[in-house]
Amino acid sequence: MTDNKTKDFAVLAVEALEDKKAEDIAIIDISEVSVIADYFIIAGGNNKSQIQALSDVVDEKLGRAGLPLKQIEGYNNANWILLDFGDIIIHIFDKENRLFYDLERIWCDGKKIELNDLKNTL
Repeated sequence: MTDNKTKDFAVLAVEALEDKKAEDIAIIDISEVSVIADYFIIAGGNNKSQIQALSDVVDEKLGRAGLPLKQIEGYNNANWILLDFGDIIIHIFDKENRLFYDLERIWCDGKKIELNDLKNTL
């Protein structure tokens, strides 16, 4: 079961992505289907600069809130950046790679949730 602190961090991450105009943000609760994390947050950006800026703002906001980044992959190429915060894993894609990898389909056993629903469970 996901604790409220993890939910708080997930909400903070999504709000940071929204502030930088991320596109098509998806939150998938994978806590019941995987041990690797509680949430996958998937978002899109329009170009390398925006994708890196989205990554930077999430890292900054969560770090300041006390959730350090454990690992980052793909920052230099910025067609798919993976940010691993432990219980929350954030994927930021360009349009082409998001369609190609289709994580929402791969993780369809998880529960897709809306930001307001996540906030309401706090």
